[in-house]
Amino acid sequence: MKIKWIVCSALTLLSLFQPNRIFGFSPADKKPNIIFILTDDLGYGDLGVLFQNQRKAEGKPYHQTPNLDKMAQEGMILSRHYVPAPVCAPSRATLLLGLHQGHAAIRNNQFDKALPANHNLATVLKEAGYATALIGKYGLQGQEGESPSSWEAYPTKRGFDYFFGYVRHRDGHNHYPAHDVASRGPMELYDGNREISAALAGCYTTDLFTARAKKYIQDHKTGNPEQPFFMYLAYDTPHAGLEIPSMPYPSGGGTSGGVQYLGEKGNFINTANGEINSFIHPEYRKEEWPEVQRRFASMVRRIDDAVGDLIHLLQDLNIDEETLIVFTSDNGPHLESYGYGDYAPTFFESYGEMDGTKRDTWEGGIRVPALVRWPGSIQAGSRNDSPSGFHDWLPTFAELSGLPAPANTDGRSLWPILSGKETVHPGKVYIEYQVNNATSDYASFLESRRGQKRGEMQVLYLNGYKGIRYTILSHQDDFSIFDTQTDPGESNDLAGTNDEYVALQQEMKNSVLRWRRANSSAERPYDKEPVPALDLNAIPARGVQVASYVGDFPWVPLINTENEMPKELVLLSRLQDHVPKKGADVLVFQGLLKVERTGTYDISFQTNGGLVMHVHEALVIDNDNPNLATESGSSQLLLEEGYHPIKWVTKKPKDAENLTLELKWSGPGIQGEPLPLYQPTLRH
Repeated sequence: MKIKWIVCSALTLLSLFQPNRIFGFSPADKKPNIIFILTDDLGYGDLGVLFQNQRKAEGKPYHQTPNLDKMAQEGMILSRHYVPAPVCAPSRATLLLGLHQGHAAIRNNQFDKALPANHNLATVLKEAGYATALIGKYGLQGQEGESPSSWEAYPTKRGFDYFFGYVRHRDGHNHYPAHDVASRGPMELYDGNREISAALAGCYTTDLFTARAKKYIQDHKTGNPEQPFFMYLAYDTPHAGLEIPSMPYPSGGGTSGGVQYLGEKGNFINTANGEINSFIHPEYRKEEWPEVQRRFASMVRRIDDAVGDLIHLLQDLNIDEETLIVFTSDNGPHLESYGYGDYAPTFFESYGEMDGTKRDTWEGGIRVPALVRWPGSIQAGSRNDSPSGFHDWLPTFAELSGLPAPANTDGRSLWPILSGKETVHPGKVYIEYQVNNATSDYASFLESRRGQKRGEMQVLYLNGYKGIRYTILSHQDDFSIFDTQTDPGESNDLAGTNDEYVALQQEMKNSVLRWRRANSSAERPYDKEPVPALDLNAIPARGVQVASYVGDFPWVPLINTENEMPKELVLLSRLQDHVPKKGADVLVFQGLLKVERTGTYDISFQTNGGLVMHVHEALVIDNDNPNLATESGSSQLLLEEGYHPIKWVTKKPKDAENLTLELKWSGPGIQGEPLPLYQPTLRH
């Protein structure tokens, strides 16, 4: 197929249509500043408003998060927000890339693997005119190299204008970068391209990252007050080691109080004094708790103080109503102390009313606290119970910036529920992870889960229900099915209990094969299963749908064909009959691919423009970002005999008059033939 950008009067042409929401229009009067706060191993149950206040009422040991509770009261709680994997690296990669774990390149325990040079939160918002900064823990720099110049994916090579923090994953296990603490020695910490740990005597990272974040915001307000900023503030606490501050959190907050950045060697921040690793919060000092638990509670309280300090700053600078803040965690609660003795998250039940911890895909390992605050734009005291995930933030922030999300994203914007216009989020939650150990043997967990081998794990949400598999040996293994809104402890397995759940079981098995792609660095037991064809009784309207769009798109845009296709579109009996209207910049094609025999099919392309293709929801071709795009390429997919929905979006190069695109496929009985779509007689 070759598409020529000319007008032909012999064919009926598509009327141009521009959706008024996703293409170039922010739903806000002014693009908001965005601060995304990511904590390390903070459990869902570690927030007062989510669980600790309940423990207090029950007379059990509890710790407090007054500032985070206030943030929740001033914004929205996303009560079923999920990480893409129950461990650090894949969660952070998915957050940045907007791709769930069925498509992201970083999976399982691939710490320090390079973040691909594809669209991410920073590059998208930078394109929208934002200043971008990463302060805190990174861990996606690449496993080769020892310096900013040699690390393949150093933050400033992935869209961030400014970086301050820990580069390597392991560095975040010591919260005093200039000191020996317990089982960890000093760690490198970078300010831009400079390693500065020698200047950080006495600096505790929660305070250090907060002080630097405040300094960045103040400098930006002074120097570029009209430019919005995006800050990814990634704390390395409360993950172990269980180091604590050296002194109380300074009183006040904002411009004149709280932690302050000084920038002098040995006096880098105003809390870099006192005896390091010694300060237990006064409210916990006299409690007859194990030392490790007093340390942990003090670490969480320090983060709470930091969030209150940051909000105070926004208010002092009169940008509070111009700033959206997200607060969340990268996975469930940890079990480590790294040199401080036996520690377990059971004392405060950091997993809340759920089973599971870090490295589990039970709710306690994957459901994380998620608070979203934007005064005047998000209703105070609101809550949404729809399942959502980390990959949804990229399209959310893209929408708020006035740009369409890149077409490769698995996420869907959360703004409709954050704004209160919708109550149900239409996105997907998909999780896969493998680790060779077992669920903890905690008395509060369901007996059948205590000490259960983890192995290959998989989770999806479908029709409002959670499907979960542990120790997967074959794709024939059944999912357990839970209604986690009414049963967060996952005690009532609905699988097989009636015909509805029998049908849902099969649909879950079909869906996970349709939603993901195999990755050779993280092989799964179901990688060699063919993607199931559609039920013949559920084939949608016949013919090829084609839509054209006009706009100055920086990438191939995400177009939700269920909700955002034009009111008028072309319905063709033959793919080659389409001629787009003159001046169109983007074309969307969707139809059915008819597969005569089950087997592996190679889909190849040649193009001078951007191209993103999905078969079902599987991302088959992602040839869009200029760092990765090529003029030709191919992708393999194992397909079952039958009909498969296919969709591709193409974008004309800015400097080209015409878009050229040729698609071919090879497989059983086929060699290099033009890619067909199912083309029966049209219904009128």
